[in-house]
Amino acid sequence: MNSPQADTAYCQNSRFMKAVRREPVDTTPIWIMRQAGRYLPEYMEVRNRVTFIELCKTPELAAEVTLTAQSVLGVDAAILFADLLPILEPMGLDLEYVKGEGPVIHNPIQESSQVDRLTDIADMNCLEFVFDAVKLIRADLPTDIPLLGFAGCPFTLASYAIEGGSSKNYRRTKQIMYNDPVAWDALMNRFVDNLIIYLQRQITAGCQAVQIFDSWAGCLSPEDYQQYVQPYTAKLVAGVQDHAPVINFMTGNPALIPLQKQTGGQVFGIDWRINLADAWEILGPDVAVQGNLDPIALYADLPVLKQKAKSVLDAAGGRNGHIFNLGHGVMPDMNPDNVKALVEMVHELGCR
Repeated sequence: MNSPQADTAYCQNSRFMKAVRREPVDTTPIWIMRQAGRYLPEYMEVRNRVTFIELCKTPELAAEVTLTAQSVLGVDAAILFADLLPILEPMGLDLEYVKGEGPVIHNPIQESSQVDRLTDIADMNCLEFVFDAVKLIRADLPTDIPLLGFAGCPFTLASYAIEGGSSKNYRRTKQIMYNDPVAWDALMNRFVDNLIIYLQRQITAGCQAVQIFDSWAGCLSPEDYQQYVQPYTAKLVAGVQDHAPVINFMTGNPALIPLQKQTGGQVFGIDWRINLADAWEILGPDVAVQGNLDPIALYADLPVLKQKAKSVLDAAGGRNGHIFNLGHGVMPDMNPDNVKALVEMVHELGCR
């Protein structure tokens, strides 16, 4: 095994970390959201033996699927195999992963008077399985491959906690948000305070950078994002970025990009609903940008996929600080050969 301390120092000279700092690289780095997932036979070999949550909570297995995905695909970063939602359990929510339905919270916060049911995590060691997985992964990763940690943003976690699962219109979430700003403030700050500690612990365990996911913020207008979400996500970023770079990822609404920039981070992850060049113009030259191929493009024939990848790289224009990724996660029925081909294409076409 490699020394985690030595790995951390060496990874600063990796292709990925140089791009985070907007330094020159030999070719565009790439990693892929959900790169360890059901589309990979190596993942399914492990997943068929345990439930999803058992996989998340067994450090040796979480490490195995994380390491295998990075090795098989040849990507420039590994991302911790975990899930956004287990942090909700020690905060007082009854979480279950239901086959065919996804995550379900059986005791959601249905009205603002119930916000106080959500408690601070008394001892972050209850999530030790996450930190143990980080240590195992970091010990066995190649020394030039950084490990990314991650967490959900306060709004996305609050939406799960209130809706009890996925939602089309986020009616209950917005109802509390609009009608009881005091309860909303208490809820969001509780998430922020616990997330800061959670991400700092991931970094201490061996992550070189972290990504925060605001996967559901796209349902908001710019005015609502600015009033009800931005202050809390900004507080989260400020509490973490002195420990490691933060990738601020948001999807669903390009109109939020100016506010996303104000919220903070070293890298800004964008989805496919805006041209990457236009997004970078909005974000400005002082940050790195991650993205932004439509995940469905991976279903295209390889010559078409190559053209789509080239279009993203052309939009980046060879600027320092571009990290190639999908605009969201790879789909579970994807042909893994297409994902491997994309990685090779980006490395070939992105050569400096």
